[in-house]
Amino acid sequence: MIDRLVAFDTTSHKSNLDLIHFVRDYLADLGVSSHLTFDDEKRKANLYATLGPTDRGGIALSGHTDVVPVENQDWSGDPWTVRDREGRLYGRGTSDMKSFIAIALAFAPRFLERNLAQPIHYCLTFDEEVGCLGVPHLLAFLEKQPVKPVACIVGEPTDMKVIVGHKGKASYRCHVRGREAHSSLAPTAVNAVHAAAKAIARLADMAARKAQEGPFDEDYDISHTTVHCGSVRGGTALNIVPAACTFEFEFRCLPADDPMDLLAELQSYTQREIEPAMRAIDPESGFTWEEMSLFPGLDLAPDADVVTLAKFLAGANATGKVAFGTEAGLFKDGGIPAVICGPGSIEQAHKPDEFISHEQIALCERFMGRLLDRVTSP
Repeated sequence: MIDRLVAFDTTSHKSNLDLIHFVRDYLADLGVSSHLTFDDEKRKANLYATLGPTDRGGIALSGHTDVVPVENQDWSGDPWTVRDREGRLYGRGTSDMKSFIAIALAFAPRFLERNLAQPIHYCLTFDEEVGCLGVPHLLAFLEKQPVKPVACIVGEPTDMKVIVGHKGKASYRCHVRGREAHSSLAPTAVNAVHAAAKAIARLADMAARKAQEGPFDEDYDISHTTVHCGSVRGGTALNIVPAACTFEFEFRCLPADDPMDLLAELQSYTQREIEPAMRAIDPESGFTWEEMSLFPGLDLAPDADVVTLAKFLAGANATGKVAFGTEAGLFKDGGIPAVICGPGSIEQAHKPDEFISHEQIALCERFMGRLLDRVTSP
């Protein structure tokens, strides 16, 4: 099943429908129907399916089907063909996170052979890698159903450790409008790159302040909120004062920080310190802001029922927190308590020659076996 899922090139900018239709047909052959929810263009879909009784809540197994690009990465083989070498399976998505989905699907016949007292739900989503854009469509569908899952396991790669917290993320694109002129007449123009640079410098100052002043949570590997500018594009030629510049930035926030407050701080700075000089030359110049993605963090109580369940299934006593974001916070905000636990390491995700070890696959199989026993009637 891992081979089959990895073979589908579901890079986020492409359709995932071939994979979704494969899973739909696989489950249909087992007598299980699926419901699909689509993006606006009908190019991508989430899949929701229930195994067992449909008149009560159950345990959802959730994973995203999209993967990050392989272009400009130095792979030693075809990223879309799983290679089994020295106790590892190599291929795009083996760690993040098609192996979890594959193991869950491979257990479907075993779930169906047993008398399930609680249903098992499959939640497969699109566009997680570009801002968790797909799962809201699924949650909107579930909100209208008479019964929805009572708990969710999000199988992101955690080395099968139980994760109870992660940071939230807000990302933005800022468009800076200036006024063009020949560079010999620069004082008569508005340099959009210079204006953007001042705003980006402010982001760097905010990042340094968060690193120094906090708040802090030492359960995270990066214990504070981070501020990061990842791309800048502007200008056409050296002898032309640039009339436009665009930069993209993000906040990855601890629960104690609100990304809206951080954005407001940056916007207030540009309005107060940068735009007046720009508009003294050209009243139409200035900054505009575009939200790219926004998803909440996760902060579960150690004794939450879903945490207790996940610790039992994983055979673990400890819990942890991670800096990377997941769909778990969205499930939680949608009324479905969610915890994170899955095979593979985030250290391998997004890299060339991404892999998952046989050991991690075996641990996840044991996790599914305990889940099978947990939801089975005597």
